[in-house]
Amino acid sequence: MAAGQLAAIWVKRFKRGPMDSTARATLVAGEGIKGNADQGGKRQVTIISGEVFDALRDELGPALDPSMRRANLMVRGITLGTIRGRTLVVGSVRILVHGETRPCELMDENLPGLRAALGPDWRGGVYGEVLDDGEIGVGDAVRWLPEDV
Repeated sequence: MAAGQLAAIWVKRFKRGPMDSTARATLVAGEGIKGNADQGGKRQVTIISGEVFDALRDELGPALDPSMRRANLMVRGITLGTIRGRTLVVGSVRILVHGETRPCELMDENLPGLRAALGPDWRGGVYGEVLDDGEIGVGDAVRWLPEDV
């Protein structure tokens, strides 16, 4: 099975705060990314597709930066659309995907038109629950568990 790759990591220190880029992050089972504002619940980590952002940049222009989506992880080589209930493995950490991340009004504050562009076909990414403690880093392999293919 072909694997994708973790292309970027962002941590949000406080609600509505900036998205800080980092090369490594510690994930905590049942909580999310250590130091991230959003902890617990089913939306512990948000994930976007690098390929989707390449297409969005073609639509909206070069000013679009993936951090404007305000997600925690960007993956490449893995399709994220309509994958509720599947388990994604990032490095050695499993993340159970619970659903689509719907874009909010903050998207248009960053770039007018971004919210609407993210709306269709799960382009805004997915959210999930961290199942294992572990450290992840940019460049780590990303894959679906075999039973979820």
